[in-house]
Amino acid sequence: MGLPGWGQILLVVLLIVLLFGRGKISDLMGDVAKGIRSFKDGLKDDPEAIEDPGEKPEAIAQSTTTEETIDRQKEEAS
Repeated sequence: MGLPGWGQILLVVLLIVLLFGRGKISDLMGDVAKGIRSFKDGLKDDPEAIEDPGEKPEAIAQSTTTEETIDRQKEEAS
Protein backbone atom coordinates (compact mmCIF):
# COMPACT_ATOMS: atom_id res chain seq x y z
CA MET A 1 0.00 0.00 0.00
CA GLY A 2 2.64 2.52 0.94
CA LEU A 3 2.51 5.97 2.41
CA PRO A 4 -0.09 8.50 1.27
CA GLY A 5 1.08 11.09 -1.22
CA TRP A 6 0.87 14.87 -0.91
CA GLY A 7 -2.34 14.98 -2.91
CA GLN A 8 -4.06 12.55 -0.57
CA ILE A 9 -2.88 14.42 2.52
CA LEU A 10 -4.08 17.72 1.02
CA LEU A 11 -7.48 16.18 0.25
CA VAL A 12 -7.88 14.92 3.85
CA VAL A 13 -6.90 18.33 5.27
CA LEU A 14 -9.34 20.06 2.93
CA LEU A 15 -12.16 17.71 3.98
CA ILE A 16 -11.42 18.32 7.68
CA VAL A 17 -11.50 22.10 7.15
CA LEU A 18 -14.79 21.81 5.25
CA LEU A 19 -16.38 19.61 7.91
CA PHE A 20 -15.27 21.50 11.02
CA GLY A 21 -14.62 24.98 9.72
CA ARG A 22 -11.53 27.11 10.16
CA GLY A 23 -12.77 28.75 13.37
CA LYS A 24 -13.43 25.50 15.20
CA ILE A 25 -10.03 24.06 14.26
CA SER A 26 -8.14 27.21 15.28
CA ASP A 27 -10.02 27.33 18.61
CA LEU A 28 -9.13 23.70 19.25
CA MET A 29 -5.47 24.21 18.41
CA GLY A 30 -5.37 27.31 20.63
CA ASP A 31 -6.80 25.30 23.53
CA VAL A 32 -4.22 22.56 22.99
CA ALA A 33 -1.40 25.13 22.97
CA LYS A 34 -2.71 26.72 26.19
CA GLY A 35 -2.86 23.31 27.85
CA ILE A 36 0.69 22.45 26.87
CA ARG A 37 1.96 25.86 27.99
CA SER A 38 0.13 25.53 31.33
CA PHE A 39 1.57 22.05 31.86
CA LYS A 40 5.12 23.24 31.20
CA ASP A 41 4.68 26.25 33.52
CA GLY A 42 3.30 23.95 36.20
CA LEU A 43 6.34 21.73 35.99
CA LYS A 44 8.69 24.70 36.32
CA ASP A 45 6.86 26.40 39.19
CA ASP A 46 5.82 23.38 41.30
CA PRO A 47 7.97 23.42 44.45
CA GLU A 48 6.53 20.08 45.59
CA ALA A 49 7.79 18.39 42.43
CA ILE A 50 11.31 18.49 43.87
CA GLU A 51 11.34 15.74 46.44
CA ASP A 52 13.32 15.94 49.65
CA PRO A 53 15.15 12.65 50.23
CA GLY A 54 14.46 12.95 53.97
CA GLU A 55 10.70 12.74 53.43
CA LYS A 56 10.59 9.30 51.84
CA PRO A 57 11.33 7.16 54.93
CA GLU A 58 8.67 9.04 56.90
CA ALA A 59 6.10 8.47 54.18
CA ILE A 60 6.94 4.76 54.13
CA ALA A 61 6.75 4.60 57.92
CA GLN A 62 3.35 6.33 57.89
CA SER A 63 1.94 3.94 55.28
CA THR A 64 3.22 0.95 57.28
CA THR A 65 1.76 2.41 60.46
CA THR A 66 -1.58 2.90 58.71
CA GLU A 67 -1.55 -0.70 57.44
CA GLU A 68 -0.70 -1.99 60.92
CA THR A 69 -3.49 0.10 62.40
CA ILE A 70 -6.00 -1.32 59.91
CA ASP A 71 -4.84 -4.87 60.67
CA ARG A 72 -5.23 -4.28 64.42
CA GLN A 73 -8.71 -2.84 63.92
CA LYS A 74 -9.72 -5.90 61.90
CA GLU A 75 -8.38 -8.23 64.62
CA GLU A 76 -10.22 -6.32 67.34
CA ALA A 77 -13.46 -6.41 65.37
CA SER A 78 -13.26 -10.20 64.95
